[in-house]
Amino acid sequence: MANFDVKEELKKLPNKPGVYIMHDENDTIMYVGKAVNLHNRVRSYFRANIGRGPQIDQMVKQIARFEYIVTDSELEALVLENNLIKEHCPRYNTLLKDDKTYPYIKVTVSEDYPRVLFSRLIKKDKSRYFGPFTSAAAVKDTIDLINKIYGLRTCNRVLPRDIGIDRPCLNYHMKQCCGPCTGGVTKEAYRERVDKALDFLNGNYSAIIKELEEKMENAAEELDFEAAAKYRDLLSSVKVVAQKQKMTDASMEDKDIVAIASDDKDAVVQVFFVRDGRMIGREHFYMTHVSENPQAEILLNFVKQFYAGTPFIPRELMLPEEIEDMDIIEQWLSQRKGSRVYITVPERGQKEKLMELAAQNAELVLSKDKERIKREEGRTIGAVKEIESLLGLKGLNRMEAYDISNISGFANVGSMVVYEKGKPKKSDYRKFRIKSVAGPDDYACMHEVLTRRLLHGIEEKHDLQVRDIDARYGSFTKFPDLILMDGGRGQVNICLQVLDELGITIPVCGMVKDDNHRTRGLYYNNVELPIDTRSEGFKLITRIQDEAHRFAIEYHRSLRSKAQVKSSLDDIPGVGPTRRKALMRHFKSIEDIKNAEIEELTKIPEIPEKTAKQIYEFFHSQTSAE
Repeated sequence: MANFDVKEELKKLPNKPGVYIMHDENDTIMYVGKAVNLHNRVRSYFRANIGRGPQIDQMVKQIARFEYIVTDSELEALVLENNLIKEHCPRYNTLLKDDKTYPYIKVTVSEDYPRVLFSRLIKKDKSRYFGPFTSAAAVKDTIDLINKIYGLRTCNRVLPRDIGIDRPCLNYHMKQCCGPCTGGVTKEAYRERVDKALDFLNGNYSAIIKELEEKMENAAEELDFEAAAKYRDLLSSVKVVAQKQKMTDASMEDKDIVAIASDDKDAVVQVFFVRDGRMIGREHFYMTHVSENPQAEILLNFVKQFYAGTPFIPRELMLPEEIEDMDIIEQWLSQRKGSRVYITVPERGQKEKLMELAAQNAELVLSKDKERIKREEGRTIGAVKEIESLLGLKGLNRMEAYDISNISGFANVGSMVVYEKGKPKKSDYRKFRIKSVAGPDDYACMHEVLTRRLLHGIEEKHDLQVRDIDARYGSFTKFPDLILMDGGRGQVNICLQVLDELGITIPVCGMVKDDNHRTRGLYYNNVELPIDTRSEGFKLITRIQDEAHRFAIEYHRSLRSKAQVKSSLDDIPGVGPTRRKALMRHFKSIEDIKNAEIEELTKIPEIPEKTAKQIYEFFHSQTSAE
């Protein structure tokens, strides 16, 4: 992210519709937006203020990088934007609290006499869903049109149980329903009507569009402009529903769509993640050493490597072409997931279109982001490889670093920071308030921190196994591949002692600093290993060490701040938590309270005159003593 050059990246923006995603310096998603033209829309954020408003101006100042996903239409961009906002809840997006979503057309095919209904929710109820659509009015008009054309029922009667019980409704008498409630139409005949409606919803709109256009023209020729306007509106509604988009799938299945773009040296694999039928994100992966390997072989290597390490396996994996040993790979994935996994190669329909879109995004990454991705991977995965080589380790993915912070033994705290694949994983950071050590003993503090962290992981893993819950849902269950200590031999030996006490084997490495408090090397297996200070591995170690130190210092500073507020007020007789809060609400600072007269203190409802005098005397007697 440090190498993200906004000016250069703005030049690479395509003149295509899509969704853009703004990240801050911590790589948190701040804003998700859609664009008819990504090139024009994203660039507009970085122009001089043109009346965007203070909130957008504030967001723009925090943008550290942006990314984008190209779509085939503005409609797709709109639906994808909605999915991503619901998934990530960015702080600068307006969020809909009731989680209202786009409308669908629901056909109750499991009923003996199915209905075509409006729905905003997808349920696993054996019905067929079409959508989502962006216009609720157009969906309602289309449902009305379908029911009239095919004579489908709109009532809630349970058929065939209620056949002949009540009189048919007004729609039957107006010849807008074939009247299955009368018993005058068989299940088979009614099902033929439903099949035609499904055919329409599946995309065969041409016949209805042609019919409506002819009726509109005929009405206009006969000067029946009211009827012509009605047909025009119905035609418009049908065309809105006819727009296909690929960002939400009514099947509600979890699937990964994997596409690839390659040249003679490199390849980019793009993965679209669809969860519960909604596309919620994507990731691209740079494949090196591909030389002239066919794409099927590159895909095979990617699938084996990526899905061997990822904790979540989707129900369906969609590939652009068949790979070798596809049946065996499918069995392997099914074993890892614990249920059946399908590998498919879509050839037509919505899935094939989504595959094309993923491939299009992979091509963009390959052609425009090649150098940036190489630099980023050098700083992260490449740096981890260097550390692996230096220490003689393999499979180094998760690293945890620890640090202790205190001032003369006051408020001892410990920090744990986590890096995975060379990137900080802030959701796994932890801070510890030392309980068993009173004075400035860093070794004893570190012993407590490591013991608590590792014991917590052991206990949490056992608890999850007893409750039959996947261990990946526990925050401490995943142990590191390498522990990094902020220091040399002493800190490393403390960590090794804790690991030995708990019967755990994890490599431990010390980050040794020179006399100027700068990282100079690594202490591993009783040997200090020099490291090239210009290498990416050294830079990563430095970043990890600085991050552990920063995280500990910030926690310690926050505790000191709280302690100062407490010591200034809670030592006053008659001032407890409630009155302390009331004082701080009214005066904003300790200094203001100190300078306040008794009359001003008594204006606060929670402070009686006796307590006001005690507060006044407390601060003024201190001043006299000083």
